[in-house]
Amino acid sequence: MLVCIGDVVEDVVVWTDGPLRTGTDNPGRVVRTRGGSAANVAVFAAATGAASRFVGRVGTDALGAALTTDLERAGVEVRVQRAGRTGSIVVLVDPSGERTMVPDRGAAAELADPPPSWVAGASVVHAPAYALATPGPATAVRTLFLAARDTGALTSIDVSSVDLVTRFGADALRAAIIRLAPDVLIANTEESAALGPVPGVATTVVKAGAAPTTVTGPDGAVVRVPVDPVA
Repeated sequence: MLVCIGDVVEDVVVWTDGPLRTGTDNPGRVVRTRGGSAANVAVFAAATGAASRFVGRVGTDALGAALTTDLERAGVEVRVQRAGRTGSIVVLVDPSGERTMVPDRGAAAELADPPPSWVAGASVVHAPAYALATPGPATAVRTLFLAARDTGALTSIDVSSVDLVTRFGADALRAAIIRLAPDVLIANTEESAALGPVPGVATTVVKAGAAPTTVTGPDGAVVRVPVDPVA
């Protein structure tokens, strides 16, 4: 089983018909959907037929109930704390496809003290680096990684975004990852360049869009894996 620790939020995606004009109406289209890196990974795993579980925190509101129900309908086991209000992210997409995001993580940023039993039965426990950006979730990831290792599960971290590396600071993020000592570190080429080498990680996976993914193993052996085209 894959267990994903992190955020489930509502993405409010606003497609604008032209450049934003302040102080007046702007024509466009608004779509609401489930978001959150950890939740999305859990759903993708379930879609491939793998057992998956999401661990996080939502609010005591209708939105939190709707998001967790959506995860369950997608085949994901759900283990969540409920308090406060559920987070949302406003994503502004201009006609060229450029995305501007305004995140408000809400309850997701307050995950704290999840029981080790929430990773019971896991073969892999995964967390996006977004979860390391706030103290509560960062401590939760550490607790659950330790519990996972005690049962022989592997652990993985996805660097998540260049912006996160910049805001967190490459040195600080590297130090946080080193403390967690994940078995696998995942990044794209830009994230990997921004973060720099992370000592102590057994396996690194560097994605390069449509180009082959580079996997470097514990012995230093490098394997390049072709990426199937997206229809």
